Amino acid sequence: MERVKLEKGIVQVYTGEGKGKTTAACGLAIRAAGNGLKVCFFQFFKKPISGELKVLKRDKNIEIHSILPSYQSSRHLSKGEFLSFKKKLMKEWKYVCKNVQSEKFDVVILDEILIAIRDKFLPEEEIIKLMKSKPERVELIITGRGMTENIEKNADLVTEMRLIKHPFPEIKARKGIEF
Repeated sequence: MERVKLEKGIVQVYTGEGKGKTTAACGLAIRAAGNGLKVCFFQFFKKPISGELKVLKRDKNIEIHSILPSYQSSRHLSKGEFLSFKKKLMKEWKYVCKNVQSEKFDVVILDEILIAIRDKFLPEEEIIKLMKSKPERVELIITGRGMTENIEKNADLVTEMRLIKHPFPEIKARKGIEF
């Protein structure tokens, strides 16, 4: 199959307190790969065990990177642990930026990157700089809770997932449905 190229890539943000941000990004990755686009999926702070990642890994047009999967919450970190996580994330961030700028990928997904900003591992200016400097043909997808005004202002499309009703705590996260 001949490689398809986007004429114009935009910046999309999936945010909000509701479910579905990662699922929407995965759906976009599948659609893009199914049409011959190359996808790079960076998943921040999640263990790479979810069902959707198992499926995405099978596609030759999708490359997946798990960044700091052992991180849970900044509330439980000592200052030393926080600085260690921040240093690791900043090192990985350089790799992320290099992949976006390389134009090797048509779609780059930064799943849960907004948590890195919320928890002060990554300065907001870093993601704004990436949003503004991405190559014209690259589609950039950003997900996570806690979108800032500056990120909203610099995005082309913003979708907010809103929680209306949830059976928690009666029903815990279920394999095959929530992960």
